[in-house]
Amino acid sequence: MLIRRETPADVDAIRAVHAAAFATTTGEGATVDTTPVQATPTQATPAQATPVEATLVDALRADEGWLPAYSLVAIDSDGQVVGHVVATRGWVGGAPVALGLGPLGVLPGWQRRGVGTALMHAVLGAADARDEPLVVLLGHPEYYPRFGFRPAVELGVTPPQPWGPRYFMARPLHAWRESIRGEFRYARPFDDL
Repeated sequence: MLIRRETPADVDAIRAVHAAAFATTTGEGATVDTTPVQATPTQATPAQATPVEATLVDALRADEGWLPAYSLVAIDSDGQVVGHVVATRGWVGGAPVALGLGPLGVLPGWQRRGVGTALMHAVLGAADARDEPLVVLLGHPEYYPRFGFRPAVELGVTPPQPWGPRYFMARPLHAWRESIRGEFRYARPFDDL
């Protein structure tokens, strides 16, 4: 497995990864939920054949908060995309000093094989290397502490409405400053969820 930046040729494969990953409730690739009322992966229903995560990445690409350096894919030995993670510009207290991580998805056949973990380490490493101070996500509070995430409110960063603080987590990086405090705002496409 290799982790690299997304290319234009990966767009359809990325959409397929998220559609497959979030159509099920199992596996490490379906751990970052982007819906405001749940903290477990969404399930596709007959009325919603495509999970929101599958189209969210497309909307994020068209947004001013898109940061290509943080859209990473995991590829297998045949060059096929098997996982994807993205982080986009986020704001704390109105300042562009954070990243909003998600979605993170892994094809069901590749889940529980370390792909999600590798993607998480890669995106956090890239963010730290580029002097980003903070990464936030909505996710399971028993899964993400292994990557250094903790409740964002402990850092003085509050979740955007209507998301509550239980699943809103943050990971300070080397460029973190105590003065980074206030309400977090995701890139605009998250507002449409």
